[in-house]
Amino acid sequence: MSSKESCRNELRTAIRQLTDRCLYSASKWAAEQLVGIEQDPAKFTPSNTRFQRGSSSIRRRFRTNEITSTPPTGVAYVSTPVMEEDEVIHGDFYLLAKSYFDCREYRRAAHVLRDQTGKKSVFLRCYALYLAGEKRKEEEMIELEGPLGKSDAVNRELVSLERELSTLCKNSMIDPFGLYLYGLVLKEKGNENLARKVLVESVNTYPWNWSAWSELQSLCTTVDILNSLNLSNHWMKEFFLASVYQELRMHNESLSKYENLQDTFTFSNYIQAQIAKAQYSLREFEQVEVIFEDLLRNDPYRVEDMDTYSNVLYTKECFSALSYLAHRVIMTDKYRPESCCIIGNYYSLKGQHEKSVIYFRRALKLNKNYLSAWTLMGHEYVEMKNTPAAVDAYRRAVDINPRDYRAWYGLGQAYEMMGMPHYALHYFRKSVFFQPIDSRLWIAMAQCYESEQLHMLEEAIKCYKRAANCNDTEAIALHRLAKLHKELGRPEEAVFYYRKDLERMEAEEREGPNIVEALMFLATHYKAQKRFEEAEVYCTRLLDYTGPERETAKSLLRGMRIAQSGFPSMDVEHFHP
Repeated sequence: MSSKESCRNELRTAIRQLTDRCLYSASKWAAEQLVGIEQDPAKFTPSNTRFQRGSSSIRRRFRTNEITSTPPTGVAYVSTPVMEEDEVIHGDFYLLAKSYFDCREYRRAAHVLRDQTGKKSVFLRCYALYLAGEKRKEEEMIELEGPLGKSDAVNRELVSLERELSTLCKNSMIDPFGLYLYGLVLKEKGNENLARKVLVESVNTYPWNWSAWSELQSLCTTVDILNSLNLSNHWMKEFFLASVYQELRMHNESLSKYENLQDTFTFSNYIQAQIAKAQYSLREFEQVEVIFEDLLRNDPYRVEDMDTYSNVLYTKECFSALSYLAHRVIMTDKYRPESCCIIGNYYSLKGQHEKSVIYFRRALKLNKNYLSAWTLMGHEYVEMKNTPAAVDAYRRAVDINPRDYRAWYGLGQAYEMMGMPHYALHYFRKSVFFQPIDSRLWIAMAQCYESEQLHMLEEAIKCYKRAANCNDTEAIALHRLAKLHKELGRPEEAVFYYRKDLERMEAEEREGPNIVEALMFLATHYKAQKRFEEAEVYCTRLLDYTGPERETAKSLLRGMRIAQSGFPSMDVEHFHP
């Protein structure tokens, strides 16, 4: 059996098993990967290829040749046997409970299964109780919400669930799905080490449950923790590693994994979206835009991940494209957190910040832990000069994900606005630790060092150098490096950076006062060094401008011609009475 056919059969069985246990997110994910596997050309029909049209063009366009390929999926992996059902004939009670569960009547579902002892029934009963507790917690959060949107509500089912699942685990009476739920409960209770151990056992025994992998990923906050996991070899592990690498901001490693997975899952929309998100983190916006446009052509009613696409359109100031995307998601599913974020971005780009905040708040009503909404709402409060509200929003974001560099950067901006550069510096340092390739963060930290209260110019220079090496698209770093070296009395270093800045501005066809400043400094410097030919080149360029710099250039040229002629200046004081 070919590796693709093997993956296909495993996923088909897994989808049925996951759906039967009401693990719908994992089932949906598995189904998307199933149709992402390239079909045998002999079996091509219009019906089974309509989801696969067009995606390969993206793959061809952005495939990198320098990445070393891993062995093809299914060849070098230890195959995990598909788990057999422990209850071949579904009991009538289980079918009734599942019906209640599907109708979100979780306590009724749990009550129906109270006397059932099969592993599948025990899992569904415990899972129903867990979701009943989560549902009640959300209700209490709305009822008891504090002035800053915070609440002490907890899932009251966790204690009893932990006790029962712990006993089942010790007695080896628990299946991989029960282990997944046990790991989820332990994570909610704050017992992260044991949660990791239990979740690893779950995915090693049954690797097709993407929900278990996702929970395990949330507990892998460092590379050391990731390397300590004892994971069995299976192609699902590659999906997990690619996702964790992305979360740990190891974007090139993540892209390598996803591109290798495309050998089997050639048309996976999920993989395309993850590649786009990695490219977004690398600030390669042109490529990201192409990928998302292709995704929407293949899956026009997709809302998932489209908030990232809206961030790209916002950054590029594409008003019409962002307006079209906002209209599209409203017509598809208006009350999804992603949809609200897209609409919020649209109003933000129009400068309607109060309206933007309304939509970000609506996103948070739908999902309190929606990271992007907290961060973007903080940005809006900064624009509105409401720094206390901005600080609170950013703090909520870092509580959800301490690795979110945008929230740390936002906190730095907020404290800088409040005239507290020491605090701002602390948060800027956190942001560059998590995203060292973003020039904007290094520039923000450098400007903080330049403030009157700190005035640490040598540290500012180090930060500007890092920014210049990180593709400073705003062309701030080179200009500031030149000015700082000029202020510190280092003319040679200033000349080096002014020349580099001038070369860059010419290459990008930029105009503005920075060009005049660079030309003026270089002309004056080379005249003082008696390097008249070079000074004359810069003076001649200054003659193209109409301001006072034109007269200064004329004066410099006259002075150089007199100096070159060997005659003194014809001023009156040179003649003796």
